[in-house]
Amino acid sequence: MAATRTFSIIKPDATRRNLTGAVTKMLEEAGLRVVASKRIHMTREQAEGFYGVHRERPFFNDLVEFMISGPVVVQVLEGEDAVTRNRDIMGATNPANAEPGTIRKELAESIEANTVHGSDSEENAKIEIDFFFKPEEIVG
Repeated sequence: MAATRTFSIIKPDATRRNLTGAVTKMLEEAGLRVVASKRIHMTREQAEGFYGVHRERPFFNDLVEFMISGPVVVQVLEGEDAVTRNRDIMGATNPANAEPGTIRKELAESIEANTVHGSDSEENAKIEIDFFFKPEEIVG
C-alpha cells in the first residue's frame, strides 16, 4: 500500500502539560512521519470554522472554547494507511475506553481534554490539511 497523509492536532491540554514530544514520539513509533508541523494559537474564527460540522451540537461552544484556550500543534502525518494508523494510535475518544498503549489511554485527561484530534477519512484529511497548511509548508 502506498503512503498516504492524515492530519493531527495536539490539543491544548497536551501542550499545557508539555507533552508535544511524547505525543509525536508515539505517532512516529506507530510508523507515521511528521511532514509538516507548526505550533499555533487558534483564533475563535479558526476553531469555529474547523469544527463547523459540529455547530448544531450541544458541545460546540465548549469545544471551541477549549481549542482556543492555549496553543495547539497542527501536523501533517504520512505513512502507510495513515488515517487508520493514526486513529489506532490515538485510541478511543473517551480515554476510559481506549486500549492500553494508545495516546488517549496514556496521556489524555478526560473525554473533553483527550490530547489529540485526527482525521476520520482521507477526504477529511485533505480538507483539514488544506485548512491549516499551504502546499509549500509540507516538506515530506
